[in-house]
Amino acid sequence: MSKLHDLFSGKSGNGQRPLRVGEEIRHILADIFIRGECRSPQLFDANITISEVRVSPDMKNATAFFMPLAGQNKEKFLLALKEASREIRHLVSKRMKLRYTPKIHFALDESFDEAQRIEMLLKKPEVARDLGRPDDGE
Repeated sequence: MSKLHDLFSGKSGNGQRPLRVGEEIRHILADIFIRGECRSPQLFDANITISEVRVSPDMKNATAFFMPLAGQNKEKFLLALKEASREIRHLVSKRMKLRYTPKIHFALDESFDEAQRIEMLLKKPEVARDLGRPDDGE
């Protein structure tokens, strides 16, 4: 009965709540950067894409995955976001109705680079041959 009770009471560790909160934080972060609300000079008018926010099951920590426009100045933005994380967390907390706003950690989203690497591999003639595709000559 314990697992069943946890499932219906929302106490399950892999429930939907962290996903919903992460998505809401992602929207709020995107809005904060679009509006230039962060006082950090490095982040003012920054073109940053927040691709995903993962929230821990205990709702105390969140990791926001980002990528700057065209992938430029990644390390500069990562450092600026880490330095501004307390202010950003405060800005998020003003818009969310949570008892405790998760600490927000920022990380580069490597999935764009990984997708590009896989696409390049698939275009190789020997891979296209193995997959039974005609070589497109690139």
